[in-house]
Amino acid sequence: MSDTPDAKDRPQLYLVTPPAFDAEEFAPVLARICDGIEVACLRLSMASGDEDAISRAADQLRELAHARDIPLVIDRHAVLAERLGLDGVHLPEGARDLRKLRKMLGNDAIIGAACGASRHDGMNAAEAGADYVSFGPVGETGLGTGQRAEAELFGWWSEMIEVPVVAEGALTRDLVEMLAPITDFFAIGSEIWGRDDPLAALKDLTAPLG
Repeated sequence: MSDTPDAKDRPQLYLVTPPAFDAEEFAPVLARICDGIEVACLRLSMASGDEDAISRAADQLRELAHARDIPLVIDRHAVLAERLGLDGVHLPEGARDLRKLRKMLGNDAIIGAACGASRHDGMNAAEAGADYVSFGPVGETGLGTGQRAEAELFGWWSEMIEVPVVAEGALTRDLVEMLAPITDFFAIGSEIWGRDDPLAALKDLTAPLG
């Protein structure tokens, strides 16, 4: 996930996989998306606890992503990130273990931290060396606690903190338009995977970005 000097003008797209999928069936769908719109980063986010299944998916997606110069990070499984030659790890619990993982994975690895709607957790992650901080959900959802990351948080962060910020969770076109000036990345996944044409859905969702 590279530095983005023009991010305030046009945030980049950070694609998140479905929580469950067949790697062989999903790969061509993902390839079509990555060939049809610019994707800055890809997150493998499988709910399965099956290490073999996650590893097979990671192997397939790594080849697809790296052929297009897209970094691939994995949700939670830092050991697999190192073993499988992935580009980093996304931590769902803020700065927890971040310093230790930085030593394990090295300075070149991408380490991102999901911090819910907590400014405090975001600042802790930034101070611990996170490459990006993710806040969400930004939209209405019945999942989790229901607490939203409001635009005020992104506005404050983009003004005060240099670490890139990611907006994710229950995104809509209106939210994309509203948050575009104050976020660096939009992480998009569940918003598109249930649609007949995920690429068309993604383009429609991000149409306010121009």
